[in-house]
Amino acid sequence: MYGTSRIVSDVMTHTVAAVGRRAPFKEIVDLMQDWRVSALPVIEGEGRVVGVVSEADLLPTEELRDAPDAGYLQLRQPVDVAKAGALTAGELMSSPAVTVRANATLAEAARIMAREGVKRLPVVNETGLLEGIVSRADLLRVFLRDDEDIAEEVRREIVSYLFPLSSSAVQVEVEDGVATLTGRIRDTALVPVAARLVRAVEGVVDVRFDLVRDDHGVSGTDRS
Repeated sequence: MYGTSRIVSDVMTHTVAAVGRRAPFKEIVDLMQDWRVSALPVIEGEGRVVGVVSEADLLPTEELRDAPDAGYLQLRQPVDVAKAGALTAGELMSSPAVTVRANATLAEAARIMAREGVKRLPVVNETGLLEGIVSRADLLRVFLRDDEDIAEEVRREIVSYLFPLSSSAVQVEVEDGVATLTGRIRDTALVPVAARLVRAVEGVVDVRFDLVRDDHGVSGTDRS
């Protein structure tokens, strides 16, 4: 029941460009351009993720190249100057890597990205081996879901279970991701529960209710 939440493995990219610790600066830049990505996982051994090297990690080299006074720059940006002298992925990378498991929900992945301020996450298994990568764009794909597909899931997975005696009297419409439930139900105390469950359906942007109590002639309107 209510098994609607999609997980990272549903949307992640399985084929991933990655580099080893000893990959040189130019190889990293070339790989980013070839794959059109802004960051690369750094792996060792059989594919264990030990860090991530991003465009932000590479930029200090260009900044230092044009700086008229490296000493002045060092006073203002000591960390950047340290990275500007780095030559390999192992020296440039941010470590430990911020990763996510393939079975994490999309909401969990989004929270990690927001908390850590990153645009993509290496996806790893229980031993830390690289399985794929998930980006912000991947997480947003669920909002491209067809409205009628969303409505059918709400009817089948939520309305039919929460309001079994009233399901035929409850209409579900979805427009631009906004789900609206209207009709007559026996127990309006279940409306907040329905609100939480409908919002958890992938692709739902918001939920609205116009449900009227139908219990021995007692009526009223409850809105979430």
